[in-house]
Amino acid sequence: MLRLWFGFSDPVGRRPYLITGVSLMVLKYLLEAGLVFAVTGKSWSPITYLNPIMSLRLAELRDAPTWLYVLLATSTLPFMWIGASMSVRRAVDAGGSAWLGMGFMIPILNLPTMLALAAVPSKAGATWTPQPTTVFRSPGAQPRIPLQIDTGLKAALLGVAAAVTVGLSMMFLSVYGLGLYGVTLFFITPLVMGVVSAFLFNRPHPRPLGNTILVALASTFIAGAGMLLLALEGIICLAMAFPIAVFIAILGALIGRAVAVQTRTPLRHTAAMMLALPGIAGAEAQVTTVPLHEVQTAIEIDAPPEAVWPNVIGFSELPRPAEWVFRTGIAYPTRARIEGEGVGAVRHCEFTTGPFVEPITAWEPPRRLAFDVAAQPPAMKEWSPFQHVHPPHLDGSLRSRRGEFRLIPLPGGRTRLEGSTWYELSMAPTLYWKVWSDDVLHRIHHRVLQHVKRLSEERARAASSDT
Repeated sequence: MLRLWFGFSDPVGRRPYLITGVSLMVLKYLLEAGLVFAVTGKSWSPITYLNPIMSLRLAELRDAPTWLYVLLATSTLPFMWIGASMSVRRAVDAGGSAWLGMGFMIPILNLPTMLALAAVPSKAGATWTPQPTTVFRSPGAQPRIPLQIDTGLKAALLGVAAAVTVGLSMMFLSVYGLGLYGVTLFFITPLVMGVVSAFLFNRPHPRPLGNTILVALASTFIAGAGMLLLALEGIICLAMAFPIAVFIAILGALIGRAVAVQTRTPLRHTAAMMLALPGIAGAEAQVTTVPLHEVQTAIEIDAPPEAVWPNVIGFSELPRPAEWVFRTGIAYPTRARIEGEGVGAVRHCEFTTGPFVEPITAWEPPRRLAFDVAAQPPAMKEWSPFQHVHPPHLDGSLRSRRGEFRLIPLPGGRTRLEGSTWYELSMAPTLYWKVWSDDVLHRIHHRVLQHVKRLSEERARAASSDT
């Protein structure tokens, strides 16, 4: 069973594909719905779970802890591996191109792909078996066994060149053409890059698995280096995207090698798969929605709310941060000031990349301060060989919409200070990028709240000594 699920050598008929698909889908739903209910108390209905638009499916989890997103993403990986492996082999068994099974990996197309592959019977003569290597010889000459000492340098270069072309082209199209940092760019593109590089590398004759993976990883690294040298991205953002790209590229390499070794898939089918990427990105741009997330951080202060309130509406210069994350160029707050008083006043929270402009929407001293975000600076300063690198995601992919401070009185003249930020995240996959954004926002909150705590406790001690 494990060989059927995780391997790439055995053919997959309609019956085992159907039974496995239904069983694993039910198992995955029960595991994830049970986990969501245990953590959030919310019921995840089958209809919601089957929603092909990830952002809508996760909308009900907007207030869930970050670790739940990590657990859900991790638990998805073995199911994704099984589905991709079996779908490619089932497509061949049904008499179609192996690349039709790649539809399993594409949001919106994955469920129709599975239903179609479960419905189409096996085709007589369709085989998933190692294919003989073609050896050219002159008429009347004895057959020659291909030299296995061939390093495959030419095939490797061809595979890398094709994969890098796919990666850079999709970067230009998705980001600068469609303004989209979506699933197609971060998920499907590295998958296709791994598939194409491995397929072309192994098509002349089978190469070692380790070499195949190295070719796929080389394609990923070179594409990333190209984005850096063309000033399309900075080092930090590329490093953050690296874990996704590497895992997906390796999965693609395994699929591409298996198809090259086990089938006679024509090159035109591979070209068609590559050319389908722009259409997938265009369709994604039409259905993408951006949910609102909340990050809340709290701290207890040895001072009453009356002493805390003045340091919430505005605070003096903060010390330089010690956290490593802020040394990477990610923006952090330095001071805050307010113009006016009450609802309609404007708070300016200064960051290292510029000010947040925050019109006050709730003024309830000394209990609650709420504000919208009318303007915000770039999220970070990119590391790059070039002086000015400003990819579009710095302005719009993570956008704060509103914020709030709540001052809750505690016994003994103490205060619980809660800070919340509501933000939109337009980068996919959300399960991955939300982990980064939540962590950064918690660190920013903690930096501000600790500063407010220090100032407030100093104010409270001064007031106590005066009396």
